[in-house]
Amino acid sequence: MKLKGTIRRNDLEGGHWVIETEDGDTYQLVGPLDACKDGMKAELEGSVDKQAMGIGMTGPHFSVQKLKAL
Repeated sequence: MKLKGTIRRNDLEGGHWVIETEDGDTYQLVGPLDACKDGMKAELEGSVDKQAMGIGMTGPHFSVQKLKAL
């Protein structure tokens, strides 16, 4: 699955990364996120983990396999 949008840093509960997609959806990101910067436009490849639970509650968890800055 591919997502395009803007990556944001959410400081809730210690902080985590989210992507706000072009379609208006928000996903909490998990995986290799060292290249993330707040406000960067990106295309991500990965999958939604429907079984994951977290304290961030900012959207479904998206397991990132590839990150490409746009």
